[in-house]
Amino acid sequence: MAEKKQAHVSDEKKALVKEFTDLMNKYPVIAIVDVENLPARQLMIMRRNLQGKAVLKMTKGRLIKIAIEKSNKPGIAALKEHLGGMPAVLFSEENPFLLFKTLKKSSSPAPIKGGQKAPKDIVVPAGGTGFAPGPIIGELGAFGIKAGIEGGKVAVKADKVVAKEGEVVNAKLAAILQRLNIMPMMIGLNLNAAYENGAILTRSVLDIDEEAFIASIVAAHMDALKLSIAQAIPTTDNAVLLIQKAHRDSLGLAMTQDILTDETKGLILAKAEAQATALKTETNQ
Repeated sequence: MAEKKQAHVSDEKKALVKEFTDLMNKYPVIAIVDVENLPARQLMIMRRNLQGKAVLKMTKGRLIKIAIEKSNKPGIAALKEHLGGMPAVLFSEENPFLLFKTLKKSSSPAPIKGGQKAPKDIVVPAGGTGFAPGPIIGELGAFGIKAGIEGGKVAVKADKVVAKEGEVVNAKLAAILQRLNIMPMMIGLNLNAAYENGAILTRSVLDIDEEAFIASIVAAHMDALKLSIAQAIPTTDNAVLLIQKAHRDSLGLAMTQDILTDETKGLILAKAEAQATALKTETNQ
């Protein structure tokens, strides 16, 4: 039986794999990005925006996979599951959340093309279109979009999801969306996942609403502060508030029990005078 010949790997490819492996071992953050459908001009802009923050390297996905397998970082092998589209690798010392934010800010909206997958649910919103009455009404109706005439122009009557996330958009729908100026695609480096300290952080984890996140932290802090005060647990944040509460509680107790102190004597005498006046009034009736 003839021996099975091993596939020849060129020295150039071996050098590329070694370069990628060395970079993976050097940098604490390794991110897999998708450069599919990214124009050369946009890629140049992205490289400029990443200067000083990350090193972008591109090669075939197969070679990136081999480099990942050769890396000595624990848990990095899971990155192989995120080599979708046309993968490239970002090597960085930047916090992965800040890195994702940089990439997101550098992206720009673009129309979807026939044959591309919807990156999210694509919605045609209710409202005017600016189109004069004509065949456009039937074209919209073909995709279940209810339309009518308002003010002499075609208007969409209700929001309509025309493509679910992950569905392939055909050329006719893509043309309609472009005419409606709906641009669901984002041109930029789409970060699939990032590796840091043995953990894989996916896009859904990294893409956080900063305002909502800060608001949740503030709410959690207030809840913790209220709990610590209610349970009289002293901390550096609540010490003054606990002392003020203890003072109010002791003052209230002294007043209800008519305990004379420097603070309560005036109040208790005033209370006694009021009670005496009320009693006098009642007996004179």
